[in-house]
Amino acid sequence: MTIANDANESFSLQNTELKSSFNIPIVLTTAAIGLSFLNVWVGVAIAIFSLFLTIQAATLRLIFTETDLDIFRGEKLIRRFPYKEWLNWRIFFAPVPILFYFRETKSIHFLPILFDPKALEACLEKHCLKQE
Repeated sequence: MTIANDANESFSLQNTELKSSFNIPIVLTTAAIGLSFLNVWVGVAIAIFSLFLTIQAATLRLIFTETDLDIFRGEKLIRRFPYKEWLNWRIFFAPVPILFYFRETKSIHFLPILFDPKALEACLEKHCLKQE
């Protein structure tokens, strides 16, 4: 069985799609409620950011293929990151993972962890070399 995208490329069963995690948006929503008692505008700002992250977690899909990390919104491929261009990666704050960093030959990326952090780390270790 294969899964095809809009570009008529097919993915084998060996691809790994990460499950969404709503941990960060839930924590931010809780913080926004608490902070709104101290400062309404700070609470509203954090609540809006939390809503944005919730929408991103619900709509984005990360798929690790044999050669690339593919990011989809629904069924549409929006970005492809070939592993051969990766120089390094890191998950910040390991006890409570909130930020994923990776560096390509031409750019640096920081992403909130909106996916299962253990599965993300396992896929990264499988597909990409990590330099300390």
